[in-house]
Amino acid sequence: MIDSQNIRAYVERMASDEPAPGGGAAAALQLALGAALVGMSARYTTAPEHADDARHAAGRAEELIPAALRLADADAEAFGALSAAYALPKDSDQEQSERSRAIQEATVGAARPPRDLVDVGTEVLELTRELETWVNPNVLSDVAAAAEAIRAAVATAVATIETNLASLKDPATREELSADVERAEELAAGAAQLARRIRERIRG
Repeated sequence: MIDSQNIRAYVERMASDEPAPGGGAAAALQLALGAALVGMSARYTTAPEHADDARHAAGRAEELIPAALRLADADAEAFGALSAAYALPKDSDQEQSERSRAIQEATVGAARPPRDLVDVGTEVLELTRELETWVNPNVLSDVAAAAEAIRAAVATAVATIETNLASLKDPATREELSADVERAEELAAGAAQLARRIRERIRG
């Protein structure tokens, strides 16, 4: 569980030969860092006319950090279920049929955490866009960093969804996941655009 480890231990575990945590967990961690940067940037905004906006953004960002981190554990659990499905016996026709069904079900389950990540990422990016209009100029680079973290998280989620998409046979499910990929790619592009816009503002 990500909550029970410090950052170094978790990253070292990711670098090991354990099958999980992997890319999906990395995406969740990136998104949590993006939300943390949003919260910090909002708290550095002390202008009275933006006090309510800053409190709202900081509070909501703080709620989204654990939401993102939970997806790291969800991804690892889903991968474990998928690995277990692939390990099922396949000696008889019946076993092959049951194994194939289990793999398809587990593949759909493995796509759920990155799909949920896109939902959380959408809200974090909305907060980041709000900050752009009123944030303390001294932390603009942190807002740009938040946007880049969101972009990286969502782009990583796309790769995970596409991996699952390639293994699915059901046309309706494939269509749903394809729509999620398109939505995620738009979100990643929006985050990249926001980061570029802020950097241009920093450069003056």
